[in-house]
Amino acid sequence: MAQFEQFEVWRLNGERWEFAASFPDFEIASAVARSRGRGVRLLHVTYDNGTPVTQEVLFEIGSPREHP
Repeated sequence: MAQFEQFEVWRLNGERWEFAASFPDFEIASAVARSRGRGVRLLHVTYDNGTPVTQEVLFEIGSPREHP
């Protein structure tokens, strides 16, 4: 497998972040994340051979302060 990048939408479920969706394009991922409402994160993730090697939180919407 080669190295690839994607944008991932994660949602807060109770006290845990859960994967919701992934997209190759930032604009689509951003629109989906913003439409989901509260408790959402958008990450830019780079994978190498199927393993995440870098993760960057691009934005987070409406997560409570006790869940940084």
